[in-house]
Amino acid sequence: MKLPRAVNDQTGRFDTDIGAISSADTLTPAQRYQELFVAVQMQRVFPDSKTFVDCAPRKHPERILEAYRARCEAPDFDLAAFVHEHFSLFEMSAQEFVANPNDTLSEHIDRLWPVLTRHPREHPEHSSLLPLPHDYVVPGGRFTELYYWDSYFTMLGLDESGHCDLLRAMADNFAYLIDTYGHVPNGNRTYYLGRSQPPVFALMTDLFEETGVHRASDYLPQLHKEHSFWMSGGDVLRAGEAARRCVRLVDGALLNRYWDDSDAPREESYLEDITTARESARPAHEVYRDLRAGAESGWDFSSRWLDDSHRLSSIRTTSIVPVDLNSFLYQLERQIARLSEIMGKHGPASRFRQLAEARQAAIGRHLWSEVTGAYLDYDWRLRQQRPNLTAATLAPLFVGLASQRQADRVAQTVEARLLTPGGLATTEIGDSGEQWDRPNGWAPLQWMGIRGLQDYRHDAMAAEIEKRWLSIVATLYESEGKLVEKYLLRPCTEHAGGGEYPLQDGFGWTNGVTRKLMQEDPSHQANRCRAST
Repeated sequence: MKLPRAVNDQTGRFDTDIGAISSADTLTPAQRYQELFVAVQMQRVFPDSKTFVDCAPRKHPERILEAYRARCEAPDFDLAAFVHEHFSLFEMSAQEFVANPNDTLSEHIDRLWPVLTRHPREHPEHSSLLPLPHDYVVPGGRFTELYYWDSYFTMLGLDESGHCDLLRAMADNFAYLIDTYGHVPNGNRTYYLGRSQPPVFALMTDLFEETGVHRASDYLPQLHKEHSFWMSGGDVLRAGEAARRCVRLVDGALLNRYWDDSDAPREESYLEDITTARESARPAHEVYRDLRAGAESGWDFSSRWLDDSHRLSSIRTTSIVPVDLNSFLYQLERQIARLSEIMGKHGPASRFRQLAEARQAAIGRHLWSEVTGAYLDYDWRLRQQRPNLTAATLAPLFVGLASQRQADRVAQTVEARLLTPGGLATTEIGDSGEQWDRPNGWAPLQWMGIRGLQDYRHDAMAAEIEKRWLSIVATLYESEGKLVEKYLLRPCTEHAGGGEYPLQDGFGWTNGVTRKLMQEDPSHQANRCRAST
């Protein structure tokens, strides 16, 4: 369906005829295809479980299901052939983008943005893709849709590359998602609607304002809606209770956890989740919920969420109050208070200042460890801090809620325990087999660490993380002519591993963070490296 768009002369925002957007079909593939879905995923028709849920049907889904039921018992029935007959697969041509050996790293990134941009002029009917009104940037590889927290870090590079039009389009896409669904889903797929991702829309609105795309206050209604989503059910909790994403601690403090509304296997990882749950003595639905909540965290998966770092089946995400999530919600509350004051709404401004202050105090009481000199996640069921030191300890610095003394302690701890030859380590655990653990490094964690340390005047350490990270990105680019999702934290040409799927290249947030950091350090050799032939 065509999506007309024009710029509003008064607001500068894109106006879209919402009626012209394809109506959202929110049935997930599992709901729509029922036993066909189960058969495809359990029989591993595709090596990657995500492939089938991203397919588009060639005819109405009800007719496909009827055909399957009529034919599936036949002795010569071929399930794979049936699927290929009735569904079209998304396949990006291998020749769509080829690295130019004469390109610098920044030129390479600038050439990648059009490849990673989607133009939703036509929407595949009855597919799992949720329609959006404007162009957007995807991460790359198997990730062919918009992702929530990825997009903030991608936007940093879009800004640096001068794509203000794309920033503006993505800004209004996120507002549209919040207005339509009440939150930003993990990604614009129906099977992601039960969960979000780390709430960084408040950070996006600052970026929109800094770049002249929109005033941050234009998005105050959406910021309110996002806050309501995360705090749903929290106002009626008694001490020691939890509901959805809210936890009332024994002292009355209200903090948040990750969650998902469903307790079934993730559709994009269906067989993997069933296999994981079978390895646990817990009820399967509890394991599924914790896997989904781990996916909402963006750290899917990490020893951070596990009782036993060698067993994914020991995951307990919903029992954990995370440092970074509550830091982002503090930022959200502060942003609503600030923008409300600007708009002359003094009552809401006062209320959200109080909410932010209460959250800051609760984080200080429950998530700050004086012994460790770091912020640690909190197990609200066991009423104790988790022992895992992770890069999330820098999130309070990134949003400005730490005191200078706390920031100084965190900087010392991180330098001693998380700084590696390639930048900032994700955790201290190196043998879990999970991708959000050592030895892997991730662009968003480098960015938050660097910015948080700079804001508390630890400039030398921030510069060291930046220098080391750019070096490993440049090394792989010189060797293979690409940027990837995650990196081994040492200068080498080996690929990072771990996790549920092969290493993905593209890659949105690596491009964004790297492009921004290169501009800030023009003397770094990453600005002069070129791809190999």
